[in-house]
Amino acid sequence: MTKPVVLIAEELSPATIDALGPDFDVRSVDGTDRPALLSALAEANAVLIRSATKIDAEAIAAAPVLKVVARAGVGLDNVDIKTATTAGVMVVNAPTSNIISAAELTVGHILSLARRIPAAHASLAGGAWKRSSYTGTELFEKTVGIIGLGRIGALIAARLQAFDMKVVAYDPYVTSARAQQLGVQLLTLDELLAQSDFVTIHMPKTPETTGMIGAEQFRIMKPTAYVVNVARGGLIDEAALHTALTTGEIAGAGLDVFTSEPPADGGTAAALLSLPNVVVTPHLGASTEEAQEKAGVSVAKSVRLALGGELVPDAVNVAGGVIDPYVRPGIPLVEKLGQIFAALAHSPLTSLDVEVHGELQAYDVSVLKLAALKGVFTNIVSETVSYVNAPLLAEQRGVEVRLLVDDDSPEYRNVITLSGALSDGSQLSVSGTLTGTKQVEKLVGINGYAIELPIETNHIVMLYTDRPGIVAVYGQRFGEAGINIAGMQIARQTAGGQALSVLTVDSPVPDGLLDDVRAAIDADLFRQIEITES
Repeated sequence: MTKPVVLIAEELSPATIDALGPDFDVRSVDGTDRPALLSALAEANAVLIRSATKIDAEAIAAAPVLKVVARAGVGLDNVDIKTATTAGVMVVNAPTSNIISAAELTVGHILSLARRIPAAHASLAGGAWKRSSYTGTELFEKTVGIIGLGRIGALIAARLQAFDMKVVAYDPYVTSARAQQLGVQLLTLDELLAQSDFVTIHMPKTPETTGMIGAEQFRIMKPTAYVVNVARGGLIDEAALHTALTTGEIAGAGLDVFTSEPPADGGTAAALLSLPNVVVTPHLGASTEEAQEKAGVSVAKSVRLALGGELVPDAVNVAGGVIDPYVRPGIPLVEKLGQIFAALAHSPLTSLDVEVHGELQAYDVSVLKLAALKGVFTNIVSETVSYVNAPLLAEQRGVEVRLLVDDDSPEYRNVITLSGALSDGSQLSVSGTLTGTKQVEKLVGINGYAIELPIETNHIVMLYTDRPGIVAVYGQRFGEAGINIAGMQIARQTAGGQALSVLTVDSPVPDGLLDDVRAAIDADLFRQIEITES
C-alpha cells in the first residue's frame, strides 16, 4: 500500500519528523524555490511550512491530491485560506505554540524600558561608562495596564504580579468574575491609560482595533508611561506614537511588531527605530527554540489526524473528521453567526445556547457547538481560535455552553440559533439557515425580529423607534459618502415600536459616518459587522 506523501518545505525540528511517525512518505523541498515547490506539490497529500513558503492559488492548483497545509506557527499570511477552503484543503496551524514566548518577550520589553538596558549596553559597548545617564525605574508597586486579557494577557498578569505590580486590564469580553480570578481589576480603556505606568496591548487586529492606541489615547497617558506592542502591527498608530515620543507625551515604547515588516525606509516605523526612548525587536514573539518545537510537533499531529480522516481541532478553515455531509455546510454558517453574535453583544457573555432545529436533529451536530464558539471568539481574542481552544476560551471566561437539538422548524428545513445571556442581564439571539440548492447562508433572525438576508462581508445593524423617513435619512447619508447599500431588510413587531434594519454594504463605513447616522436616527442599537472568512 502506497504511503501518503508529506512534503516538508522548510527546516523543522527533528521532533516534528518524529511526531509524524513511520506511516508517511516524508519528502523535502526548498519552499522558496518556486519551480521545485510546484513540482513537488503534484504528489503531496500534506505540506508542512513555516513563514517563507507561499501556498497561494497557484500552489494549490498544482497540488491535485493535497488534503492539508500545516503552518508550524501562528500566522497564516502566506496561505490563501479562501482558495484552500474552496479546494477542500484543510489549513492548520499551532495557535498555542508561542503564547509563553510572547508573554515572556513582553515582560522583557517592560524590563528593558524600565531599566534602559539596550541603551546602557550600547553606551558601555561603545566605550563609555555613564551610570548616571541610565537611571531607571522599579516595577515594584507600579501599575501595568493589559489591553486584552486573553491567554497571553493572563500569562503576563501572572508574571508581573510576581514583581508586586498592580495589574489592571481592559477587555470588553471578559467578565469581572474572570478578572477577579486572575487578580486583575477591570477598567475602561481611558481609565487604564490614565492610571498605568506601563501599557501592553494584546488584541486581535480587526477594523475596530486597528489604530486603537492613537493621538487621543496618548494624551490620556502619563508623561512617565511606557507602551509595549508584541501583538500585531497597526494596533498602535505609528505616526501618533512618534509624535508622543518626540514631544514627551509618553516616556517610551517597546515594539516587536510593525505595520510594515520590515519597516520601509523613509516610513514612520523606520523613524521610530532611531528614537533613544524606543526598544525594538524584529518580530521575535515566537522566536524561541521551545516555541518552534511546539509548533512543529503540534502541526505534525494535526497532519496525522487529517490524513487519517479524524477531527482536527486546530483546523482554521474546515473541521476534519467523520462529519456527515449534511452537517458540514452548517459549519461556516454557524461560525459567521458566532461573529455576528459577538459583534452585537454590548457586554460580556455569560452563557450560550447553540440551538439546532429541524432535520439536522437526526445527525451528530456536536461540531456546530464548536463552530459557534469559534465564531464568537474569532474577533475578540488576540490568539488564533480553533475547535480545540474555543471551549477553553469559554471556560476561562466563565461562559456556560449548551447544545440543544429538536425537530421544530416550521419555516425552514433547518434553523440554527445562538442564544445567550450577557453580564448586564440582557439576552441576545441570532438565527441563520441555508437555503436553496446552492446552500446560501442567510441571517433569518435577530432578537426575535424575523428577517431573511444573505450573510455577506459587511453589514450594518440598527434598532430604532419605528417612524416615517428613517430609511431616507440613513440612505441619504450613506449615499452622499459613497457607501453602496447592496441589500436591506427591515423588521418590526408592532407599528410605532422598535424597528430593526439590517443592511448589506459593499465597503466598511468610516467611524465618523457611523456616529453621524446613529445620532441622526437616534438608534438604540447601531453596529457595524465585518465577517472574517475562516
